[in-house]
Amino acid sequence: MTTHPIILDTGPLIALLSECDDYHNWSIQQLAYLKEPLITCEAVLTEASFLLKKRTTQEPAILLEMIHNGSIKIHFHLNDEAKNIEQLMTKYTNVPMSFADACLVRMAELYPSSVILTLDSDFQIYRKHGNQIIPVIMPDIH
Repeated sequence: MTTHPIILDTGPLIALLSECDDYHNWSIQQLAYLKEPLITCEAVLTEASFLLKKRTTQEPAILLEMIHNGSIKIHFHLNDEAKNIEQLMTKYTNVPMSFADACLVRMAELYPSSVILTLDSDFQIYRKHGNQIIPVIMPDIH
């Protein structure tokens, strides 16, 4: 079991909820090992809600159930972080950085011992506090 906060990105969340996703089994294995609750932001849940409707038979309401039962916790306040998000998105315009990714990078800054659970290799490019590598848990994606 891990003792570091786990910041949940959209990819592993969709993979967990979709049996036909290529990373479904990987996501299940990771979440069985990691200590819950997972933390995330509304931007990830918005992306996940859209993608669940588009790619799966799951209803987006399952995300609200995961919040209700405590599997996922929202630990981010956009009102307090809007300027930081804007600065991150400006810095990484060449990647480009999505709104959800910027929120997760900011969360990594706010939770210094955190690790991001992701399928997105862009998190190997992004840096917290300008120059610090962000610890990630991700599969080898070739």
